[in-house]
Amino acid sequence: MIIVERTDPHHPQATALLRQSHALMASLFPPEDNYYLEIDELVSPRIHFFTARIGTQILGTGALAVKDGYGEIKSMFVDPDARGKGIADALMRQLEDQAREVKLPIIKLETGNLLHAAHKLYARHGFTPCGPFGDYAEANSSIFMEKAL
Repeated sequence: MIIVERTDPHHPQATALLRQSHALMASLFPPEDNYYLEIDELVSPRIHFFTARIGTQILGTGALAVKDGYGEIKSMFVDPDARGKGIADALMRQLEDQAREVKLPIIKLETGNLLHAAHKLYARHGFTPCGPFGDYAEANSSIFMEKAL
């Protein structure tokens, strides 16, 4: 059974996954196109950070950043060995539930153009393409998506 719960991003297993995600992003995209949040930034009161686990093993991370008028999905990552088990779907449902709980009208995200599995995940959850938002600029390696709640 997959358990999704709020977690301190400094939990050793969560930190390990976040570092793995950051290393992957650094290997795929130029530094100016990497918009991940550092681990210390994920403890902000405006960020709801969740992990998904099976048993005691944390296998995925995801966060909802509460912005003015919208929420932003951040730090979505699933351990490569655990992909295909429903971890990302469970995290997405929790993040959407959290956005509804704090009464956000829309959730948005930025993802890399090479992350095809992520594009499929977001589309499956009802996200559609949109333009840059917030502080983002148009970037060749970025895809922007949104979902009205």
